[in-house]
Amino acid sequence: MADPLWTSADIARATGGAEGGGGFSATGVSIDTRSLEPGDLFVALAGVRDGHEFIAQAMAKGAAGALVSQDADAPFVKATGDVLAALEKLGVAARDRAVQAKRGAVTGSVGKTSVTQAIMAGLSLAGPAHSSIKSYNNHIGVPLTLARMPADTERAVFEIGMNHADEIRPLTKFVRPHAVVVTTVGPVHTENFPDGEAGVARAKAEIFDGLEPGGVAILNADNRWFDLLKAEAERAGGRVLSFGTGEACDARLIDFQAERGHAVVQARLHGKAMDFPILQTGFHWGSNSMAVLLMLEALDVDLDKSLAALGSFEPLAGRGAESNVALKGGAFTLIDESYNANPISMASAIKTLGARETSGRRIVALTDMLELGPEAQAFHAGLAAPLEAASIDLVFCAGPLMKSLWDALPPTRRGGYAETAAGLAPRLAQAVEAGDVVMVKGSNGSKAGLIAQGLLALGDLATGSGEAG
Repeated sequence: MADPLWTSADIARATGGAEGGGGFSATGVSIDTRSLEPGDLFVALAGVRDGHEFIAQAMAKGAAGALVSQDADAPFVKATGDVLAALEKLGVAARDRAVQAKRGAVTGSVGKTSVTQAIMAGLSLAGPAHSSIKSYNNHIGVPLTLARMPADTERAVFEIGMNHADEIRPLTKFVRPHAVVVTTVGPVHTENFPDGEAGVARAKAEIFDGLEPGGVAILNADNRWFDLLKAEAERAGGRVLSFGTGEACDARLIDFQAERGHAVVQARLHGKAMDFPILQTGFHWGSNSMAVLLMLEALDVDLDKSLAALGSFEPLAGRGAESNVALKGGAFTLIDESYNANPISMASAIKTLGARETSGRRIVALTDMLELGPEAQAFHAGLAAPLEAASIDLVFCAGPLMKSLWDALPPTRRGGYAETAAGLAPRLAQAVEAGDVVMVKGSNGSKAGLIAQGLLALGDLATGSGEAG
């Protein structure tokens, strides 16, 4: 049996709560009965439904006990305030007991989750490591990730996100990172900022407020907001390291050559030349790799392990994962970028597709980019230029905002339009042919994943694995 992560006495001490219903030991922490594992502490958060309604279900699935704000018919620790505040205290206690742990934090308008997980791949090669899972980067996800951190952790990395100002500041103060990276700043969530992208940049700079004294701030020198971020990092006492394509960068990207399923990165790290392979093909991974190398260095991971981690890190689902999908008479390649989209990531993904060698056509299926404010229609129509520059053969669009792009496309590039992703999926499925390379990209909220799922289902039909017997 795994060593306890928390005992009920530990939890009571950390949260200022009181034990009830008998003592217990927990090997994990869960806020959702659907993903709860036997031995977990169930945290009964208030949400759309009160988590206290699910305590019996949690215990039936093997929960060790519950963190609650009222007495329960189960072993529990009763918090003195609300349960979220108790979870925050538990996270801080986890941070403070792992005194040896070097902590990193990642934010940015694009690439947070992939960069966080690539860093974790390197940390794992260097010793006991811990990180966020999925996109657990908000006011619940960050304290939950901290609370799950084992006491013997040597290195950890946390993803920190935001939609509004003043969201990152409390989260970075929970983590108190020794090193932070801002991947880039762009027009994302701008509808929530009256001053647009400048407001986004200042909100990202909040991550420096939690930086440990003398900590490292790793910043994108190619980004227009570099000087603002650098000034804010230095004001907070951080030591700035830069990545990008300029000669003065600590991690300098020289070249990025992508082929089917992999790429070779040519770089200089503190002036030392190196070439290394990665399993990513998106052009943005040239820059991402530089950020990962600097963060792993800041968290005391040696370069050999860092390069090994980058060389084996595969694209995450919905973030560039590729599939060969069988059709009668051949197969086509699906590039699934359906998890998220904004003007920066769209331009990078389109450029990457344009450089792709193929015997067939280069096709994109795009759904709405969300939270872009009053400039949303212009951002969508503006994708016509990178699509032309990349010589994309056919463009399929779904959503009211993507109608602006559809109207801006020349007739020869128009593949099909629908008001919803669900409506577009069958039209694209009918058009795709063997030899094509098809990229699906859009915001998660505009359901781009439905299109990717529809294309994958074509392979089941072709092979018979999806047919009733």
